[in-house]
Amino acid sequence: METKNQTDVAEFHLLGLSEDPEQQPLLFGLFLTMYLVTVLGNLLIMLAIGSDSHLHTPMYFFLSNLSFTDLCFSTITVPKMLVNIERRSKSISYTGCLTQICFVLLFAGLENFLLAAMAYDRYVAICHPLRYVVIMNPCLCGLLILLSLVISSADALLHTLMVLRLSFCTELEIPHFFCELDQVIKLACSDTLINNILVYLVTSILGGVPLLGIIFSYTQIVSSILKMPSAGGKYKAFSTCGSHLSVVSLFYGAAFGVYISSALTHSSKETAIASLMYTVVPPMLNPFIYSLRNRDMKQVLSNQNLN
Repeated sequence: METKNQTDVAEFHLLGLSEDPEQQPLLFGLFLTMYLVTVLGNLLIMLAIGSDSHLHTPMYFFLSNLSFTDLCFSTITVPKMLVNIERRSKSISYTGCLTQICFVLLFAGLENFLLAAMAYDRYVAICHPLRYVVIMNPCLCGLLILLSLVISSADALLHTLMVLRLSFCTELEIPHFFCELDQVIKLACSDTLINNILVYLVTSILGGVPLLGIIFSYTQIVSSILKMPSAGGKYKAFSTCGSHLSVVSLFYGAAFGVYISSALTHSSKETAIASLMYTVVPPMLNPFIYSLRNRDMKQVLSNQNLN
């Protein structure tokens, strides 16, 4: 089979969710609506937190960063898909594909770490309430964000640079709506053993450690709540964690869905739909989860509507 190295590859072709011309207007309208809802919802969350001094706390500091991450996460993939549908084109340049890979990994990793930081914040608030202000000081919050960004950036750059060493065949069709690392590696004609080992190793570490941190935090939280004497105290403690638990369940549930789908099915369309649930749906729903389940957010948003 004829091969091309990375300097010869001009572009890849994103096959998307459907090749049926009659479905393209429907897909365009659906994803445009989802993207606009994502942008407006997350911008509203950031605006509400930034404009109300009562929300200048560690929990909402992490939430505003999560909203920014969700906004960027969707912006990396959806606008390019909308442009391709509108132009009836499937192409994405080699540089554009690598850029997508890099930033998708960056923001996925950043969201992963932010959810762990938010779980730690809830753990300190419920299990060590008297020391909360001392422990969750601005310096620690900023350090957690910076550390998350550095680790996620290093992970994204590592995988992107490893793709640069690959040679590709003339068959450059990606059965997806964006350049997913795993799908691009599958197109390579050169040896991909090191790439695959790195994907599984780094994903296990950078995905597993934050998840274990979240599980540990909520184990301690549940243990502390069950020891509370009053039912009102238990309800209040659980209510402060409800939004975060919903977002964690959505994020990791979708991520595990992608993994299980890719492992059990050979259908590229089913894998693409599973990835859609992971990359597009959570960023769209997260603002609704926090605005509907969080009393402080509902109060601030209602006040802004009245003004």
